[in-house]
Amino acid sequence: MTKKNSDVFKSYLFDGVNYEGEFQIPILHSSRLLPNKLIPFSKALSTKDFAQWVHFYEDDKNFLRVWNQPKKYLSLLKKFFGVISPDFSVQRNMPLFMKLDSIARGRVLGHWWQQNGIEVIPNVRFNGEETYKLIFEGLDRNSNLAVGSLGCIKNREERKYFVEGLRELMERLKPKNLIVYGAAPKKIFEPYANETNILHFPSWTTLIHEKERV
Repeated sequence: MTKKNSDVFKSYLFDGVNYEGEFQIPILHSSRLLPNKLIPFSKALSTKDFAQWVHFYEDDKNFLRVWNQPKKYLSLLKKFFGVISPDFSVQRNMPLFMKLDSIARGRVLGHWWQQNGIEVIPNVRFNGEETYKLIFEGLDRNSNLAVGSLGCIKNREERKYFVEGLRELMERLKPKNLIVYGAAPKKIFEPYANETNILHFPSWTTLIHEKERV
């Protein structure tokens, strides 16, 4: 039993949301601004440098709190230049309803943040052909989009799915600017350099190691 008037479904997040496609994927338009610097959400909790964008390319456990308690972190995220919408896990061994849930939560949060004055760039998480009918719905063509490559490049099989998904993304949505967080091998991204401006941001771990070597 729930308390009277408690909103366990967070219905306020869905106010003003429009949907697209067979699975009613929430529509999320992109900011026209571009990030200057990125910081993972887990680090954003303690930083005093708000002149950057927050991303969620890390373990779900590090940012699940923004879904569980959206209002609690709204004021924090408002301090930054903008955010990339959450990257909830979309694994190939997940049943379709779980993939849909992960994608929808990221879109809904992104939309709600926009309604509250935050600049948002949609994250696109593809992982196999089955996800294509979900992830490309509700996103604008020729806009600013973001992808994360962490854990998707080193392993041969994972790299195959990443390359195929990236190809679908470029063909279907033709982003004006593509933000890439993590490794961005020329062999994978260079074929699209003439049609899309690719902004590469090394992972937080890579930046730390580079500082240590100096």
